[in-house]
Amino acid sequence: MIEAVGLTKRYGAKTAVYNLSFQVRPGTVTGFLGPNGSGKSTTMRMILGLDRPTAGHVTIGGHAFRDLPNAPRQVGALLDAKAVHGGRSARNHLLSLAQLSGIPASRVDEVLGVVGLQDVAKNRSKGFSLGMGQRLGIAAALLGDPQVLLFDEPVNGLDPEGILWVRNLMKMLASEGRTVFVSSHLMSEMALTAEHLIVIGRGQLLADMSVKDFIAANSAGFARVRTPQTDAAQREKLSAVLTEAGGQVLPEQDGALRVTGLALPRISDLAHEADVRLWELSPHQASLEEAYMRMTQTAVDYRSTDDQLAGFAAQQGPGALLPDAAAPVPQPVPQQGWYAPPPPQPGVPHPGVPGSGPVPADQNPYAQPVQAPVQEAAPTPPSLSKSDDTTPEDAR
Repeated sequence: MIEAVGLTKRYGAKTAVYNLSFQVRPGTVTGFLGPNGSGKSTTMRMILGLDRPTAGHVTIGGHAFRDLPNAPRQVGALLDAKAVHGGRSARNHLLSLAQLSGIPASRVDEVLGVVGLQDVAKNRSKGFSLGMGQRLGIAAALLGDPQVLLFDEPVNGLDPEGILWVRNLMKMLASEGRTVFVSSHLMSEMALTAEHLIVIGRGQLLADMSVKDFIAANSAGFARVRTPQTDAAQREKLSAVLTEAGGQVLPEQDGALRVTGLALPRISDLAHEADVRLWELSPHQASLEEAYMRMTQTAVDYRSTDDQLAGFAAQQGPGALLPDAAAPVPQPVPQQGWYAPPPPQPGVPHPGVPGSGPVPADQNPYAQPVQAPVQEAAPTPPSLSKSDDTTPEDAR
C-alpha cells in the first residue's frame, strides 16, 4: 500500500504539491488524474524517492522508498519510457537492470515475452517506436515481479491492440493483490481500467473516491424522452404534463426532451396517463470525462483563448452540466465555408456552373479577397533594431 501524509513540495517560490494525503490500496487499479502542471509527476517522484518532500512523508508498505531493501524487487515503475541507453538492445537493457538487483536472466526473457518484444529483443532501443519504447518500459517495471507498480501514461504511443493489452494487464496485476497506481490523461481509457480515483489540481487533493461515486458527485443525470417527430402536439402535451408533475424539461436540438427531477418509471406512467406515445425513454449519466472536466475547470493553468468551456466553471450546483432552464436552447446556425459553397439554384448565378451567368465578386465564395497595396514601413532606427544581449531571456 502507498500512503502519503501531508505531502508538500516547493521549488523556490513555486509550490508544486501542497498538503496532499491519500492511500493507494492493493487489489484495485487506482487512477491518478489531474490537469497538466497539477503535480502528478512530482508526487510520483516523491513516492519513488527521486524528490525529497519539503514537508510530509510518503511510504510504501509502511517504509520510505529509500529504506526498502532491494527496492526494485518490491516496487516497479514506468515514469519515462525514453530513459533508456539507445545503444543497448532491449534484452541488454533489461539484463543490466536485472544484474543490479540480483534478478535471474531467465526473468528478462520472461518479461520480454509478456510485453511482446521477444522478436526484437536483440535490436537497439534507439530504433524503437514510441509504442515499443512504452512496452520496454513496462517490461522494466515488471522485471522484479513487484507488489507495488506505478505507471505514468502507460498507453502513450500504443495502438488500439496495445491499449487493450495494457488495460487487461493492469486489471490482472490488481487481481493478484498488487497495488497498481496509474496516471493518465485518457479519460475513456481510465473509465475502463480504474476502479478508484485520486484527482488533484494545482497540487491539492480534489477527490479520492471510486469511479462510480466520482461521476455521480460531479454530474447530473437526466432522462431522454422522444415522441413521434411528426406530432408536435404530443411533444408539447408531454412537456406540459412533466412540468406540472415537478420535472424540469428542456428541448434538445435533435427533437428529444431532456427531463430532470423525475424517475424513469414516473415519466413512463405520466406519458401513459396522458395518452402520449413514446419512441424513446432512456437514462443518461455523464461520462468520466464530463465529470472530470466539471471538477477541474478551476484548476486548469493553460487554456486556449478559443476554449468554449471558459465559462463552464462559473455554473454551480448539481445541475451545472445542464443548460439554464430559463434560457432558450441555442439552435445551430448553418455556415458556409470556402470549401462548401451553397448548392446551385435554378436561375441563380453560381460559380463553376455552366450557363448560370457571372457572379458578383461579393457573392462568389471562390473569389479572392482584394488586398490593399502594402506600403513599406519606415526603416527602424539602428538603436531599436539592435538586439540587446544583456536582456534576460524571459523578457525577450
